[in-house]
Amino acid sequence: MSRLVVVSNRVSVPSKAASAGGLAVALQTALRAKGGLWFGWSGRVTDAEEIVPPNVTHERNVDYALVDLPQRDNDEYYAGFANRVLWPLLHYRLDLTDFSRKDMAGYFRVNRAFAQQLAPLIKPDDVIWVHDYHLIPLASELRTLGLQNRMGFFLHIPWPPADVLMTLPPHEAIVKALAEYDLVGFQTEYDADNFAGCLVREGLGHRHQGNVIDAYGRKFRFGAFPIGIETKAFARIARAAEKSSTVLRMKENLGARDLVMGVDRLDYSKGLGQRMEGYARFVEMHPAMRGNVTYLQVTPKSRSEVPEFAEMQRTLAEIAGRYNGAYGDIDWTPIRYVNRTMSRNVLAGLYRIAKLGLVTPLRDGMNLVAKEYVASQDPEDPGVLVLSRFAGAARELTQALLVNPYDIDDIANAIARGLAMPREERIARWTPMYARLEAQNVNVWCDSFLTALDAAT
Repeated sequence: MSRLVVVSNRVSVPSKAASAGGLAVALQTALRAKGGLWFGWSGRVTDAEEIVPPNVTHERNVDYALVDLPQRDNDEYYAGFANRVLWPLLHYRLDLTDFSRKDMAGYFRVNRAFAQQLAPLIKPDDVIWVHDYHLIPLASELRTLGLQNRMGFFLHIPWPPADVLMTLPPHEAIVKALAEYDLVGFQTEYDADNFAGCLVREGLGHRHQGNVIDAYGRKFRFGAFPIGIETKAFARIARAAEKSSTVLRMKENLGARDLVMGVDRLDYSKGLGQRMEGYARFVEMHPAMRGNVTYLQVTPKSRSEVPEFAEMQRTLAEIAGRYNGAYGDIDWTPIRYVNRTMSRNVLAGLYRIAKLGLVTPLRDGMNLVAKEYVASQDPEDPGVLVLSRFAGAARELTQALLVNPYDIDDIANAIARGLAMPREERIARWTPMYARLEAQNVNVWCDSFLTALDAAT
């Protein structure tokens, strides 16, 4: 049996201090079954001049190989090209794309260095699975070093249409690098079609038999592989967490009020400003609901070294403060805006007691919060999911209340409709969504991608 090698920007090393998320659990399960290696950045930034060989640890049939990043590489590869160019571009935010030749050079340099450190650890029959936008050129660099292994790539975020992608000066280098993989996976058929369209439209390649592309002298497969969650396990966590001290304290504090809940990293792609404005419009349009509903938005800070994220933090705090001042009372705070990380167990319990889950990204590859909210609900009395049309999850969770995240009136109306929805309709909407999450869980996603990669010769 071939060994599996997973490569990602960050590595999820097993720890007793924190419970792993669904993706980490699925990948660790696949690695342990086949015997494997997980390679990536440790998260540490050093004063070294260059990347040095990884620190390798072994646990339960898996080797974990972590490398540290020199400060210059962190600035150019991670904070620079990956998060100030590729992240906004692939989320259709051309206005926030800050391209520089230096950062581009750093991005390709770090991928070359990763390949040089990874190559000596690879065995001839290893299957290599690379994850996300940070590492698009990795297969090309490994091929240059002579590796002929089967290699797959999965993009966890959206892929835009050609007109958006082509605004990036090195767009052809990015697409050409993807052609070095044997299988390129996306979250939705929309993303997969956008990718194929970029190649076909520009004459860079042409399609064969549906999901095979001939480009740059290679034939490779592509397709949609919507990621799932560990559905049953998350449902069990939510049931147990309902009795946790934090959740019980929240229930006591709410009293008879309904809870509206959102959970997102601090990121401009999540539509947080529009979401708060939409909730405020709901409060404005329905005076009788004042004092009877509370909106909890949990938003841990992320990528604070990127200026756009620091500015967004200030903006959201101002929006929450403005509406709390306008509509709040001595015994009611309309928006509870929390900027710290909460454990998955606590979040699961809070999802379960929330009458409405508010998931309204401006653009998202999938959005697992939407799926976790559905999985956590009480089948006899489920809450309502309000979901952006532009999240990948909207392709699957079609019984949610789908909204335009740019339209604050649409968000406000969906909140009102969700909070007033009768129990029978809530059950009728929730039941098929949960069934789909069970059938397409994270392990199915993992197995389906690896099966397709095994068939990609």
